[in-house]
Amino acid sequence: MTELSLGIDIGTSGIRTAVLNKVGDLISSQRVAHEPQDPNQIDAMAWWRSVVQCVRAQCAVLREIGHSPDDIMRIGVDGTSGTMVLTDAKLRPVTRALMYNSSGFEAEAAIIARHAPDTHITRGSNSALGRALRLQSEDTGKSATHLLHQADFIIAHLLGRGGVSDYNNALKTGFDPATRTWPDWFAATGLCTSLLPNPVPAGALVGQISSVTAQALGVATSTQIHAGTTDSIAAFLAAAPLKLGAAVTSLGTTLAIKILSDTRIDDPNVGLYSHRLGDFWLVGGASNTGGGVLADLFTASDLDRLSNAIDPDMESPLDLYPLLKPGERFPINDPEYPPRMNPRPASDADYLHGLLESIARIEAQCYDTIVNRGGAAPKLLFTAGGGAENDTWTHIRARVLGLSPNKANHSEASVGIARLIQDMAGNRGDEQ
Repeated sequence: MTELSLGIDIGTSGIRTAVLNKVGDLISSQRVAHEPQDPNQIDAMAWWRSVVQCVRAQCAVLREIGHSPDDIMRIGVDGTSGTMVLTDAKLRPVTRALMYNSSGFEAEAAIIARHAPDTHITRGSNSALGRALRLQSEDTGKSATHLLHQADFIIAHLLGRGGVSDYNNALKTGFDPATRTWPDWFAATGLCTSLLPNPVPAGALVGQISSVTAQALGVATSTQIHAGTTDSIAAFLAAAPLKLGAAVTSLGTTLAIKILSDTRIDDPNVGLYSHRLGDFWLVGGASNTGGGVLADLFTASDLDRLSNAIDPDMESPLDLYPLLKPGERFPINDPEYPPRMNPRPASDADYLHGLLESIARIEAQCYDTIVNRGGAAPKLLFTAGGGAENDTWTHIRARVLGLSPNKANHSEASVGIARLIQDMAGNRGDEQ
């Protein structure tokens, strides 16, 4: 029997799946857009409905190319870091979901500040812990049983039970992967700590798919479910080798950077944190700038046309900080940080040039922030996400960074999570 690994990526624009064979080759991939939703009233069940739709489409394609969905031996999920929801014991959402870039939790931040250490990543009005406290206050019926990050929510539905997370998704909420504990001071904030999930290493086996879910998806009831990770880590695993100094910039809706360093660096004052990965620390952060700003200003065809009109060897005189709304996470951690979108020149090409170059400067500032705190400098740089396809932007970034970016062989996070669970299964030595 062919052994296949299925990776599911819950991205900002939709669901993506990737299927790898035993030797790690990509066999097939699929994509389904998210259901349209009010950004202030996100229904987490919409994520699950889209996952079911995407996986069923993926299974149909597998059959078309001569594979059986029964060959899928394992499934893993990645999601946006810091996105979360409260559910009851039957995994029904009892609150709206709050996204990774939600902010405005000043009251919760004040409570957290009275108890959190000065260096703790949960501080601030846009922190994940602030979201958790806000969601708890919105659970007016006090029926919540589980606090689930986005990937946790999907994994819970795959398993038919909640309560499991992974070290990577739990990190921003406050979990310490070194001690493998949640902070003792959480209870003092008023958080009901029984809601917190039990984190395990990213990619670890957590159980077998529920029979009901297997039937809904069209996969075998023997399919194994693995713990997830964040979207940016999954993108890193899809793009780069595990070598010191290997770095990945994800140019999607937002800008995320990761670099393998032999030094752990956590500095929440600038939005910098580290995940354990192999023998190294995966150090990085995510900015709210990125392709989402460009897509808000230009159509895809306009971006192609205007990019071709730019001389990437020329430095743009515009000093911008492109954001869709106030608030930045890294390399500046300020929930009120204002966008700087002006001046806008008469030429759209000149304006796009300034936007592309300004985002490249922010990217360089991200890596400089790590180096200035004792971390590794990028030696081998890969680019994932839609921005990797823009050759003009790549040329600008090479000039600004002083390092030529390589286009990742695979830029989709769904490939990275599939690789992770495949590697974890191989390391256990229990392949069936």
